[in-house]
Amino acid sequence: EVQLVESGGGLVQPGGSLRLSCAASGFAFRNYDMSWVRQTSGKGPEWVSNINNGGNIAYYGDFVKGRFTISRDNAKNMLYLQMNSLKPEDTAGYHCAKVPDGSSIFSVPSQDNWGQGTQVTVSS
Repeated sequence: EVQLVESGGGLVQPGGSLRLSCAASGFAFRNYDMSWVRQTSGKGPEWVSNINNGGNIAYYGDFVKGRFTISRDNAKNMLYLQMNSLKPEDTAGYHCAKVPDGSSIFSVPSQDNWGQGTQVTVSS
């Protein structure tokens, strides 16, 4: 059974930083591209970032603009998202997601591939 458990969210002031973590289990983590997606109440999910299975190729949504860094540790089955220069509009639930074979790395995977999420709130 695929399990993805996120942590590291919280309340931060604008301009602050957070590092999100995702612990993966139940599948061959090192074989899969992984993504971060975010969702706010009343809006559809939004793709944030993707990293390939080897950890050497990463992509980001245009709104990131150099503020976020995705990384992974295949030895520990961990995925990370370092978020700097946070803005109020970054407020959302952040989910790590396994990218199914054959799926576009730029699309939002179906929710059965997500973890339960960690809430990020950016507010003064």
